[in-house]
Amino acid sequence: MDRSELSRVLRDLYNEDTDSSLDILGDQVNLMTDLGLDSVDMVSLVMQVERHFRIRMSHEELSGIATVGQLLDLISCKLHEEPIALAA
Repeated sequence: MDRSELSRVLRDLYNEDTDSSLDILGDQVNLMTDLGLDSVDMVSLVMQVERHFRIRMSHEELSGIATVGQLLDLISCKLHEEPIALAA
């Protein structure tokens, strides 16, 4: 999945979660100050993202995320991680 597709999905999840109708979420958009998300909104959005993409993002990974671009980078990284092989 390329970055523009990730951005579109993130925008759709944001719109659904917040009952908004944003057409675009630019990389420089700040999740809290520009979009007005508080910590509860962020948790809800992250849960939507994790569920949609079937990934997990740790609190440590999310603590440095401020912009849409940073969140997209993290999602992309998680989607391209190699699954951990469990020892038999």
